[in-house]
Amino acid sequence: MDVIVHRIRLREGVDPATFERWVRETDYAACPRLPSVIAFGVQRVPAGDTASCGYFEVISVRSREAFRKDMEGDVFRELAAEFDGLAQVVDELAGERVGPGYAAG
Repeated sequence: MDVIVHRIRLREGVDPATFERWVRETDYAACPRLPSVIAFGVQRVPAGDTASCGYFEVISVRSREAFRKDMEGDVFRELAAEFDGLAQVVDELAGERVGPGYAAG
């Protein structure tokens, strides 16, 4: 399994509530139609934090190659177009998890 992290900055004039509604109602809802995605979440960076972004997303995928294939499909392209009107990815970090990791039961 691979993990991709994007730091996200809202576009000028975009209300955070509008972006967060889109994430909850559209972005999350599309995930079951992207077979490569195992888990996905968007996190809000606390106000006053020194990060140069307002949000970050963590995407767990079966493989980056499978995710690239999903990115070529209509579902992802539609999400990307809507996202682009709201925000921009300012940085990406990707890697393969070392071992199974840990998750509380």
